[in-house]
Amino acid sequence: MDKGPLNDTLVAGFESLSPQLQAAARYVVDNPRDVALLSMREQARRAELQPATMTRLAKHLGYDGYDAIRTLYKDAMRDRLAGFADKAGAQAQHQKLLGDGALAAAILSAMREQVGQLATPHALPRIVQAAACLSRARTVYCLGLRASHPVAWHLHYILSLSGGKSVLLDGIAGTGIDPIARADRQDALLVVSIMPYTRASIEVAEYAKHLGVPIIALTDSEVSPLARLADASILVQTESPSFFHSLVPAFAVAEVLGALIAGHGGERTLAALQRSDAWLEAIQAHLPTPPARTGS
Repeated sequence: MDKGPLNDTLVAGFESLSPQLQAAARYVVDNPRDVALLSMREQARRAELQPATMTRLAKHLGYDGYDAIRTLYKDAMRDRLAGFADKAGAQAQHQKLLGDGALAAAILSAMREQVGQLATPHALPRIVQAAACLSRARTVYCLGLRASHPVAWHLHYILSLSGGKSVLLDGIAGTGIDPIARADRQDALLVVSIMPYTRASIEVAEYAKHLGVPIIALTDSEVSPLARLADASILVQTESPSFFHSLVPAFAVAEVLGALIAGHGGERTLAALQRSDAWLEAIQAHLPTPPARTGS
């Protein structure tokens, strides 16, 4: 949810608020998803305010208490999380009104902004921490089901090329998740899931937690089921003008993690990549690279 139902009201009346209420209003405007999902006390803590300030803001807006605002935002999020068919209907109306080019531009603009957010001081330490954990692991188990599967597979492929021991838990024949039973504290589980969360992914993560396996979550909220299980989590935005949520930021994180982990491997990574190059050449996996043009 990129814009909450009280966004315009708060922005319009911002200058008339006291400094404390301005701080509360700024938090609500900047964090609409958190307003829907987190308790009032947790929101106040993150905003570095007293809970009473959040209550005063609610009463200033004409509500009995802050829970009324949370309910308003929960309902708005629930509407945004309607099924694909409902979202496709809304997209079709938008597309008919503004045209294909405008919709395409809006989708691409959202992707650009979401990927850019991953380079902020808030997000980068999470990525670095996750890469360090995965680099220490004896084996990295990669799990992503349904729409999240390509993201997990992408990281698995990069790790396989660069010498990291990676196992893809892919569900084939109903036995694809079985290798997690061999994991322990020396390994790590990288699991990808965004709302709506795939039940099997959460269950595998819960089992890995029981085994003591460090869990790295690539997910979309601090309060997602995966984030609550994880030892480290990387959060990606998924909102899109399209009927389908965006996976571009998650793919970007997978590529960055793959690069960082490879860099930690040093000479071992170099030797593995040389073996990969030799194998791909032997089986002629790729078309020959055309010679570079020389200047006339």
